[in-house]
Amino acid sequence: MESFYQLLLVGMFIVALPIHSSSSPPTRQFLFNVEWKNVRRLCQTKSLLTVNGKYPGPTIIIHEGDNVQVTVNNRVAENTTIHWHGIRQLRTGWADGPAYITQCPIGAGKSYTYKFTVIDQRGTVWWHSHFSWQRASVYGAFIIYPRMPYPFIPTPVRPDIPIIFGEWWDEEVEAIENDMMLYGGGPNSSDAYTINGLPGPLYPCSNKDTFIQRVEPGKTYLLRIINAALNSELFFAVANHTLTVVEIDAVYTKPFETSAIMITPGQTTNVLLTTNQIPDSTNMFVMAARPYLTSVFPFDNSTTIGFLKYESSNFEKKKQTSMLVSVPPPPYSLPQNLPPMEDTGFAMRFLNGLRSLASAEYPCRVPKKIDKRVVTTISLNLQDCPPNQRCKGYRDKRFLASMNNQSFIRPSRSILETYYKKLRVGLSLNFPEKPPHEFNYTGVDPVTENMNAEFGTKLVKVPYGTRLEIVLQDTNFLNPENHPIHVHGHNFFVVGRGFGNFDSSKDPSYYNLVDPPERNTVAVPMGGWAAIRLNADNPGVWFIHCHLEEHTTWGLAMGFIVENGPKPSQCVLPPPSDLPSC
Repeated sequence: MESFYQLLLVGMFIVALPIHSSSSPPTRQFLFNVEWKNVRRLCQTKSLLTVNGKYPGPTIIIHEGDNVQVTVNNRVAENTTIHWHGIRQLRTGWADGPAYITQCPIGAGKSYTYKFTVIDQRGTVWWHSHFSWQRASVYGAFIIYPRMPYPFIPTPVRPDIPIIFGEWWDEEVEAIENDMMLYGGGPNSSDAYTINGLPGPLYPCSNKDTFIQRVEPGKTYLLRIINAALNSELFFAVANHTLTVVEIDAVYTKPFETSAIMITPGQTTNVLLTTNQIPDSTNMFVMAARPYLTSVFPFDNSTTIGFLKYESSNFEKKKQTSMLVSVPPPPYSLPQNLPPMEDTGFAMRFLNGLRSLASAEYPCRVPKKIDKRVVTTISLNLQDCPPNQRCKGYRDKRFLASMNNQSFIRPSRSILETYYKKLRVGLSLNFPEKPPHEFNYTGVDPVTENMNAEFGTKLVKVPYGTRLEIVLQDTNFLNPENHPIHVHGHNFFVVGRGFGNFDSSKDPSYYNLVDPPERNTVAVPMGGWAAIRLNADNPGVWFIHCHLEEHTTWGLAMGFIVENGPKPSQCVLPPPSDLPSC
């Protein structure tokens, strides 16, 4: 293992620091062993799927422009994959990771080395399993340090502070997913939210499992915030402190001060926090995360908290000699600046305040004109229960989800491999580029409307270089809901959003084509729409899906193909020799 990386303890993280030569750019090698580990939370011990026995998994640290090789050894008796969420994978779709989209899974006892280069990206992304619901515990931070100095002031002190939100289930997650798929019902809610794998003292038996970050007064720190939760969008705040957003999804923003943030599963947000407050006798401030609620489905309405602890006397010496800090006694007051769970107004104000930096060094390359517009509905649906079966969904039916009434089915082999080898077996390139039936999407009566959908593996294909706009339209089937939609292989620009139905004759005139936020995961507002634009300049097959895992499982997904360009540098690279087979 030592030939791949050294392990450095930083806060609550095991950081994988690669050993490399002084050549430029370096190839940074990491080793991931997927294995079971007994983990105790909320008064009980359970076997948890992990990478290198860590929960959360190891943090990868590289520099902009580096080549990366991660060898994944699957040491469990089930399939797995790893997705490098936010890495664009230019021409290296084979390393993207979603099972049956760009690769067949890594089988039990098998290995696969993901190889890619991080080009023109810097900031915070993350990695997670992209097979089944394994990302409930198989996830970690991926930090890309820039070549140039940060374009914001003040420059934060080291170390950075990764904060990864997750969800914890007392029950086995695989059993929850299997029951949902067998009976068509909704999944059980999680039993706790976590900060860096720790639920905090508001949960049973969890005082010792509390995240406490020690800081020095009068300093500015960079918080690298990641929402790795399976099914929950979250609000986050630190008591009495203002946060300044300087980056989202590994793209710099205009500095934006806010009392709290809203972050969806799949998104990352870097904020500056200055330790300039007067603490109480405990020298601690509560940090808290709780759900942003937009659904009528059962949900985990709990709150996870950690603490920011001010320490000034011999701070550097204490930091090096002791990691143990006691949790203050209850009661615990939540930050007054933490929004209520149903505060859609705050969520929209926060999202509308985000803008690309759009500087000479970091320009905003939003397409001013488009070659193609795809309008797709985002729907939760019901399927009639098959004869002689028991169904647990609404009205004794099965839940499913769809885009333009197409519920996505993953094929039995990799779509990218099928397309690359020109097999075309089981694929359809006729995904509808507009809703098959126009209606009042956000005003539909879910009781009287037919909510069945079609099943299949339909994709959109576009030529290399297409300036593509995708309008994502929420619907009122079952209930309107905020949906985090993630696009693989590309960043995009959120040029517009609003409530109600998208109007192609009016809404584009209000688009922001100057400094729209650049992201890889967009929050489509509850009962509304979001318009994104991207330059389709990365050849391959790419997944678009809701990052609420239950919705993806139900079929809220689609795929799109970017054809090879005319130049060799605009074509998908050949598949690696160790690519897993189905």
